[in-house]
Amino acid sequence: MNTPFGIANLWLEGDFVTRFVAIALLVCSIITWVILLTRFWELRNIRKLKPELDQFWRATSYEQGLQSFSNQGLNPFYHLAKSAATASAHHQNQAHDHRELLQTLNYSEWMARSLKNSIDGIAAGFQKGLTFLGSTGAISPFIGLFGTVWGIYHALIAISSSGSAQLDQVAGPIGEALIMTALGLAVAIPAVLAFNTINRANKLMVADLNRFGNDLLAYFATGARVKSGE
Repeated sequence: MNTPFGIANLWLEGDFVTRFVAIALLVCSIITWVILLTRFWELRNIRKLKPELDQFWRATSYEQGLQSFSNQGLNPFYHLAKSAATASAHHQNQAHDHRELLQTLNYSEWMARSLKNSIDGIAAGFQKGLTFLGSTGAISPFIGLFGTVWGIYHALIAISSSGSAQLDQVAGPIGEALIMTALGLAVAIPAVLAFNTINRANKLMVADLNRFGNDLLAYFATGARVKSGE
């Protein structure tokens, strides 16, 4: 049996449930590939921004360092550095008005908490789409299996009502129903692979942000970043 022909027959002869399952799998597949390609493109662009950290630290002033970052709307390193400067300015501006607060939360603690909050916020943005990919990878095989069971059930009813159960008459409808399981796996496998790959890339990016955040904390607390290898 030719596979495209089987899918066509499954659609034409299937009932509402069969068509709904097929449409659900198709929609999940389309969204999965959109998320996969979009996130891969974003992560690729972000990785290309990492070398700009060297330009930032070579700048003669902090403001000049901020201006050395390109694509500032997307650049997580720019957002972290900008939020660090904002947090530092806020603490210094409140130094005279809220001395009792500063006695319980010194400058270093304030900067550490502010940087952590900023990194957590940026990391949360990296997670977009992962929930859908994980859910799709987990449930798509079962959706396909449900479609197969439903299709086989109706195929057997049709065969029994016809009064004939010869192999050539049974193989076609049941084989077409089994296609639903294959479709479920075809949706689930890319979703699982994309989830694992993107999740790993996100962890590496967060690790880079944590290192940059530690350097920023050292800079604001001591006036100089921590030199690696020293």
